[in-house]
Amino acid sequence: MSPFPGRRLRTLVPALLAVALLAGGCTGLAGGGPRASAGSLAPRVDLSGRTYVVGSKNFDEQQILCQISIAALESAGASVTDRCNVGGSDVTRQALLSGDISTYWEYTGTAWASYLRETRTLPDDQVLAELRTRDRAQNGVVWLDRAGFDNTYSFVVDGATAARLNLNTISDMAAYVRSGQPGDVCVETEYASRADGLAGLQRAYGFELPRDRRETLEQGLIFQSTADGVCLFGEVAATDGRIPALGLKVLTDDRGYHITYSAVPVFRADVFDRAPQVADLFAPITAALDQQTMQQLNGRVSAGGQSPRDVARAWLAERGFIGS
Repeated sequence: MSPFPGRRLRTLVPALLAVALLAGGCTGLAGGGPRASAGSLAPRVDLSGRTYVVGSKNFDEQQILCQISIAALESAGASVTDRCNVGGSDVTRQALLSGDISTYWEYTGTAWASYLRETRTLPDDQVLAELRTRDRAQNGVVWLDRAGFDNTYSFVVDGATAARLNLNTISDMAAYVRSGQPGDVCVETEYASRADGLAGLQRAYGFELPRDRRETLEQGLIFQSTADGVCLFGEVAATDGRIPALGLKVLTDDRGYHITYSAVPVFRADVFDRAPQVADLFAPITAALDQQTMQQLNGRVSAGGQSPRDVARAWLAERGFIGS
């Protein structure tokens, strides 16, 4: 992933962003149902007269979080435009910085490694503290409280295959690759190119993945491909609901290579400063989103076929955050 702000992003992203916003945001602009009604969040914050454009990256978890933000803001009286599914990390980040969206959910690890280009390994508390200081000062981005789940990178194997081959850790995966035995490693495009992705993993675990043993797939295809044996090892997100649904085994990152990816609502500073009480709106939501909850919500979309909007609003209503 390219650092921000970079010259390549300044020249390439605007054109890509225009296409992505039209393609990804058109569903939300067309409607999609009634506004969320007031629940327990509304007495905390009155956002009447405020307007927000809410965006997200282009995978299920991000779109669920986007719909959570939309419903929460609506329930407090705000006018909201749905721009969920903007695109990948770089495009969505640029949409925030350029003012095309007001807010989205970002991950501490992504910002730390890819936007700030940091290589230091720090506890997530310290990472978030530095992000709050530096990202506001340098880029006008405000970071709120983090949710209680870690959407870090993980490698999975079909459960029965893992038991048969005694694969339990990423060190086991590295040893298997070094042995030359058959079996492909499937990764998504972003992981294959990120500074904190595949290249660093090979250095950390001391193996070299031959090009003919690597398959680059859309993330959504990796789960089933691994369950079906097309991929022996698949790179996935730790909170995805398809992991338990398909009987996949997560390999332990025994050398602690992958950093923490806590999800945090981020806002343009100029938008946030007009109504800083919006932080109080999101505080109970981030407190309620733990690892198990996020994996269950993801599973309702990725494995259950429900829409991110329906899943988000059902969960918020179950918690009493919005009206049922």
